[in-house]
Amino acid sequence: MLELMKNRRSIYGISKEQTASDEKIRELIEQTLLHVPSAFNSQSARVVVLLGEHHDKLWDFTTNILKEIVPEGNFGPTQEKMDSFKAGYGTILFFEDESVIRGMQEQFQAYQDNFPIWSQQSSGMHQYAIWTLLEAEGYGASLQHYNPLIDEKVKPEWDIPESWKLIAQMPFGKITAPAGEKQFKPLEERLKWFG
Repeated sequence: MLELMKNRRSIYGISKEQTASDEKIRELIEQTLLHVPSAFNSQSARVVVLLGEHHDKLWDFTTNILKEIVPEGNFGPTQEKMDSFKAGYGTILFFEDESVIRGMQEQFQAYQDNFPIWSQQSSGMHQYAIWTLLEAEGYGASLQHYNPLIDEKVKPEWDIPESWKLIAQMPFGKITAPAGEKQFKPLEERLKWFG
């Protein structure tokens, strides 16, 4: 597991070539949804997998939305980034079901302020687990956050329930270029140890 953690990086050079079957990807995501923890076992995480034309469509309309915001003269780097995501095999969308969170808040009112925080923590664990499992299968991935800009396009396009809040997007594909050098802050600044 430690080796997988070390190897998991943000990978932007990806292609549409498969390194694992769709069935394997589905199994990994299903097992993640079953076994990654959530506060009070609330299980509010939701995942949507976009492959093929669905994946391409996501990055096409994300590009079009960004064209309305980013000045035309500065759009070159944004276009390159969108093209790199679209070049991948698929995209995983991470959601949290806010109806589940509201239900937990009503049921456990003493902790109501914490449930949105705990929901985000669980979402992060789902993202990290899937990202690491994809790496183990030979896929590179990165985590993107074009929400809420794309929310109004995503929900009707893929029949997403209104209560699902988009948290992140993870384009993935076969690695075509390695991650850059990673800088580490000194552990002495990040860890305190007593005993």
